[in-house]
Amino acid sequence: MLLAVELTVPWALGIGLVALLVGVAGSWFMERARRLATNQRREDILQNAEREAETLKKTLELTAKEELLQRRSEMDEDHNRTLDQQRQRDSDLERRESTQEEREADFKKRERMLEVTQKNLADRQKGLDARDNELERLLQEEQEQLYKISGLSTENATELLLERLQRTLKEETGAEVLKWEAELNEKKDELAREIVGMAAQRCASTHTSELTVSTVDIPNDEIKGRIIGREGRNIRAFEKVTGVDVIVDDTPGVVVVSAFDKVRRETARLALVKLIQDGRIHPTRIDEVVSETEKEMDAHIRKLGQEACQELSVAGLNERLVHLVGRLHFRTSYSQNVLKHSIEVAVISALLADQFGLDTTLARRCGFLHDIGKAADHEMEGGHPAIGAELLKRYGEGEEVVHAAAGHHDDIRVDHLYTVLVAAADAVSASRPGARRESLERYVRRLEDLETVACGFPGVRQAYAVQAGREVRVVVDSGKINDREAATVCREIAKAIEETMTYPGEIRVTVLRETKAVEYAK
Repeated sequence: MLLAVELTVPWALGIGLVALLVGVAGSWFMERARRLATNQRREDILQNAEREAETLKKTLELTAKEELLQRRSEMDEDHNRTLDQQRQRDSDLERRESTQEEREADFKKRERMLEVTQKNLADRQKGLDARDNELERLLQEEQEQLYKISGLSTENATELLLERLQRTLKEETGAEVLKWEAELNEKKDELAREIVGMAAQRCASTHTSELTVSTVDIPNDEIKGRIIGREGRNIRAFEKVTGVDVIVDDTPGVVVVSAFDKVRRETARLALVKLIQDGRIHPTRIDEVVSETEKEMDAHIRKLGQEACQELSVAGLNERLVHLVGRLHFRTSYSQNVLKHSIEVAVISALLADQFGLDTTLARRCGFLHDIGKAADHEMEGGHPAIGAELLKRYGEGEEVVHAAAGHHDDIRVDHLYTVLVAAADAVSASRPGARRESLERYVRRLEDLETVACGFPGVRQAYAVQAGREVRVVVDSGKINDREAATVCREIAKAIEETMTYPGEIRVTVLRETKAVEYAK
């Protein structure tokens, strides 16, 4: 057994050694295989990197070539553009040089012509000097001969000439004095007519039937007796409180309220309507209703003024001026509502100021308040421009606004440009078609006057007023008036219309001259 053990030990050692060797060999082979795999992987990575580097290199080379080509193309375009500009500049320089040469040639030609002209003038001047000397000598000889023939000395001849000249001057001076006296009388009459016309316009318009009465409808004619009252006490009390005239006649269903003051007339009309609706008509009730209506009317007027200010964005206006602006709603000029006219003038003034680069807000304010004097011209002395300027100055308006109100009718010397704009806007608003209307009677009379003025000239056969009196067409006799005389007649007719008639806007005068030849073939 011991022998078996001894034999087993070497075998075990041998087997262990062999196993160790086999393990070492296996480890060596595995390590080698791993290294080979690692080397192979490294080579693959290197090869891939080389391929990617080669690809990237080629891509960069292509990109660089494309950029180079693009830059070359851009440089070529810049170069060509620069060449074109250079050629254009060369062409411009050549053209300028050519033009300069032509100008120089023209200047030289003009210089030569000027030299020739100066030479000719010098020759002419010499000739004129010689003629003047000769003429002076001849005049001196003739004067001496005249002295010898007349037997007068120089002093006597001078006195005689001065005496004759003085007598002639006296005659001419007298004629001029008579002429100026006649013109002064004409202007005096014209000024007097203008003053009378202005006063008549302020007191009563020619459209009295349209502008001074209002009608009140009544349910039945029994109300007329209650309006009149016992022995007329109701109507007298009503007229005394309101300041109007109440006309109760045979016209069925209507009572007429008449007054020049439109505010009073409207107040009276509203009060009378309230009394008729209430049914209680007696002096005490009349006083109460009229007082209540006056307060309502005052609030209504103030509201109208505030609405107009808001419409035009006119801020900071004194309350008294706002009230006066509202009163303009009840004021008319040639049947044109003055408040609407003022709003229109304000808008037109602002438009004109904008065209001239001026303050549109100030221009609008000047145009809006230019006729404010018409709201108080029945309470103060003077024309509405002066009254308006006084009111605006009193209630703190600026110098431009005051001057526009005072000077929009050329009553004073114009010192501000805004006054000119307001005057122009006022003329535009007043003269535009449809702004102002006339009564039928005055309209027909104006047409007749136009035709009468035109027919009053010699050689005029017929005259027709057309286009609502804005044009008059005149037919003249071709046998008495030629073409040149027709133009003169046209101008004289227009001048006569300006001097003898009053009208809004302008009137066109057309003169027609025609020659006819008629024959019959038999």
